[in-house]
Parts: sequence; structure tokens; C-alpha cells
Amino acid sequence: MLLNITTYFLPIQLLIYNTIRVYKRLQTKVIISQPNRIWIAFYVCPVERKTFDGINCLTIKSSIMNAIKNRVQLIGNLGQDPEIVTLESGSKLARFSLATSDYYKNVKGEKVEDTQWHNIVAWGKTAEIVESYLTKGKQVAVEGKLIHRSYENTEGEKKYTTEIRCNELLMLGK
Repeated sequence: MLLNITTYFLPIQLLIYNTIRVYKRLQTKVIISQPNRIWIAFYVCPVERKTFDGINCLTIKSSIMNAIKNRVQLIGNLGQDPEIVTLESGSKLARFSLATSDYYKNVKGEKVEDTQWHNIVAWGKTAEIVESYLTKGKQVAVEGKLIHRSYENTEGEKKYTTEIRCNELLMLGK
């Protein structure tokens, strides 16, 4: 069946579960284009249609992209027991290292493990939960923000570090 260039809007409601645990309604647009070719594109409103070399492209506006800007999600195991610091204000700070592993096959076909270590920082109630329940080897899922900062060590040298500021923590495994 040959179809002319036509655009159909279908009021399909999708449920998306976002990080702040609120359901949002989204609309889906289906594009059917050119004879003998059917292109279907699903996207979240608001969007803009643009043309690139004669092909319709969809670009998501920056307001949607801001929702995922500087967001880190990791699943891994604690490398050591968390370090807990109680501040003068009474709030707590927890620091721990998290190991994440990826696997791939090298040129010889051998399975190789690539482990990355991440510095995680948790504040307030999250730090209290870390202190109470997390120990070396525990598997956790962490969601947070990537932070780059500098500090002076005891010798007065300026040091730089990259950390993940934990916003949400989910304990996995045993």
C-alpha cells in the first residue's frame, strides 16, 4: 500500500516514571512518510521538527534536556566501609568508594573485566542511612550529580577531585 506524506497525531497517553516518583502524561506523534517507506517517530512534547539533508529530524527542546543534565546513575559494590563525619551543625557526611564493572571481549576473544572506581558523597539523612546499613562489599544503586571541586591538603598544595553527590540510594543484594 502506498502512502502519501502525511502526519497523524494520535492521542496516546504514556506513563513515564521519573526520578521524583511522579507520573507524567506524554503524547506520541506518529509520522508516516513517502511511498514505499514508512518512518515512525515517537517523541515527547514539546519538540521542534527540523530538516537535515531532506530528512525530517526531531529535536527535543532544552527544557526536556535540562531534566537529565548532570545526572549520574551507578550500580556497584562498596570498596570499603563508609567514612562518616559529623559536622559542627550536627548534620552528617558520608564518603565511600563504589566499584562498577564492565565486561568485553578482547581481540583474542577472551572475556576482560574493566573496573572503575567512583567517589560517592552523601549528606544528611542519606548519610545516616549509609552509616547504618552500608558496609564493604554491599551492592547499591546510586543516583546523583557529578561534582568537580578543589581543596588544599595539609601541606598547602591545591588538589582537585571528582565526586558524585548522592541524591538517591537503593540497597541491592544481601
